[in-house]
Amino acid sequence: MEYKSVKGFSGWAQTGFLFAFLSLGFLLAGGAQLVMTLQILPPGTAITDGDAMMKAMLAPENVNMARAIQVVGTFLLLFIPALLWSIVSNGKNMFWLGFSKYVSLQQVIIGFLIMMAAGFAAAPLADLSKTIVANFPALDVAAKKMEALYNQQALALSNLKSFPEYIVALFIMAFFPAMFEEVFFRGTIQNLLVKWWQKPMVAIFVTSVIFSLIHLSVYLFLSRLALGFVLGLMFYYTKNIWVNIVAHFLNNAIALTGLYMMRDTPGKNKMDALEPELHWSISLLCIAALIGLIFLLKKYSLMNKAKIDAKENLLIAETDPFRSFAHHQTENGGA
Repeated sequence: MEYKSVKGFSGWAQTGFLFAFLSLGFLLAGGAQLVMTLQILPPGTAITDGDAMMKAMLAPENVNMARAIQVVGTFLLLFIPALLWSIVSNGKNMFWLGFSKYVSLQQVIIGFLIMMAAGFAAAPLADLSKTIVANFPALDVAAKKMEALYNQQALALSNLKSFPEYIVALFIMAFFPAMFEEVFFRGTIQNLLVKWWQKPMVAIFVTSVIFSLIHLSVYLFLSRLALGFVLGLMFYYTKNIWVNIVAHFLNNAIALTGLYMMRDTPGKNKMDALEPELHWSISLLCIAALIGLIFLLKKYSLMNKAKIDAKENLLIAETDPFRSFAHHQTENGGA
């Protein structure tokens, strides 16, 4: 039986909707960020002067506006397209994006531990990427420029001078990015591909590649790909986006907290200090722990996932009882 959304759209149609809404989000994000950036540009600066715009955003006195620009851009680029896609494809119920009350404290705790283990397990992949890219001089030069720019922006945005500023930054730089990314990548792209292709691991891998590519980092491509795959497994086994959001948020929060704690530390290598070098044996232990934690998450998610599946079938039956009956007949061999 060909896969259809709740409102009867095929996988290709839903993909078309997503591309259309993503294009709209790109335009909205670009427009909003441009308008907000103009507020901090020196008088007479041309909007085509990219260096001046970047300098203004990185200036300490404009850090709050720069943070607002970042969160507004992510909201319009990722969350709004995901929300519009879900409404058009499945209806207004946020359940279809993975938001559900069927979540337990055990799932959240295990999800956080999975992210911690995945971060340590994936650490050597950054060094592997640098070794591979070093064989391509032009790409290596571009990668170093991208990494330097990213570190410069991250340090500027995380320049937290007070505890209240740190609390606000936890929402702007840790929670909201985690929620917007998880809703778009796991709740939307992965959700669509898993149901459409009926090949979960392939769908999770493809989503992870897109997740890593959008972060625009050559050196961290493999490590972000690995983290994206782990996040994909978490959502697949729980079917609850809150587990992913909380785990992703806590991962971001730890990095932000580390930068806050080092706010008075001299030097410009604070980003490197957050990623200490690990012996390969530690990474192997983390991989073993990661595998065990994923199986544990799967075990503790069985009951809640069954409830989510039951609600999903109920909502489909309420929307289109005839399609639900036909699907039931197909699954039971027409009996």
